[in-house]
Amino acid sequence: MPDAIPHDVLHLRRAITLADQGWGRVAPNPLVGCVIVRDGQVVGEGWHREYGGPHAEVHALRAAGERARGGTAYVSLEPCSHWGKTPPCTGALIDAGVRRVVFGGFDPNPKAQGGAEVLRAAGIEVRGGVLEAEVRDQNAAFFHAHSAAGAVRPFVALKLALSLDARIADAEGRSVWITGEEARAEVHRLRAGYDAVAVGIGTATADDPLLTVRGAVEPRVPPVRVVFDRALRLPVDGKLVRSAREVPVWAVCEPDAPEERRRALEDAGVRVVAASGLGAQLAAVREAGVRSLFVEGGATLASALLRADAVDRMYLFYAPLLIGPAGAAPFGGIATPPLADARRWRRGDTQSFGEDTRITLARR
Repeated sequence: MPDAIPHDVLHLRRAITLADQGWGRVAPNPLVGCVIVRDGQVVGEGWHREYGGPHAEVHALRAAGERARGGTAYVSLEPCSHWGKTPPCTGALIDAGVRRVVFGGFDPNPKAQGGAEVLRAAGIEVRGGVLEAEVRDQNAAFFHAHSAAGAVRPFVALKLALSLDARIADAEGRSVWITGEEARAEVHRLRAGYDAVAVGIGTATADDPLLTVRGAVEPRVPPVRVVFDRALRLPVDGKLVRSAREVPVWAVCEPDAPEERRRALEDAGVRVVAASGLGAQLAAVREAGVRSLFVEGGATLASALLRADAVDRMYLFYAPLLIGPAGAAPFGGIATPPLADARRWRRGDTQSFGEDTRITLARR
């Protein structure tokens, strides 16, 4: 029989699962879950539910009550040690009398990190970094925001709905709908966890999308809708512009885009962001406050981002159909390096949504 999974790992994985329930509600904070165990029994569970509200440890300690005293707290991310919108979680754990804290990943936020040392100084046994990779994957955008790259550009996730032969549209440019209802519902859930949802101008004009979140998860702050539109061709009578005063729409263009087009869009409530080249445009979007960007195509924008090595995660939804070589290919504009030099992506989870399959890939 295989070796039993250590209890620490089992309880931490439960904490990570709990943390997912905060998706779309806690950013810019990270997803965090907590499990309190005493004498081998789970006595309390909790997760960070809302930005500005109690953290995971507080919810779990409230559920455990006096049973937390002498127990072990399993927290997906290192407990915070600073006063923000709420008191430090280290203080709550110390006051509750837990004797041991095990956490999955170290906090990258300079303002919040150091909780492990605070707990040790209070006489609590601490074990940290037990599931560092899993916690980083769960909070990839948060870790990116506190990295050198995160100061320059947003965390970029690229979502593509693909046929089995890797086409995102047929020969006539039609792409609605390659995937089924279950996959589309998952895309709405994913949108809820990002600061902005983006498309290229080709997709904006061909599909006339709304790009709002419509599904089971209601985001705390609706994602900004971003169109990469070099010459400001975004139609003023399209769904995006018509709803720009309800949910923000940004048009990202080149500095020499026509002034009359800029005025027309701004008069309709669209924010125009001008910068020269994709790298500078991503930097401008980040400077404007977008820390995470969920890109939904099309082929031109996807290829440009991949050529620029600016994609951190890919969500590839494969539908069980073939479109043929005349269809639009999102990877056709990428130069082919020698095989030994080609970027290899790290595979995350693979899930089924109805008849469709999603493969998640992350940068190594």
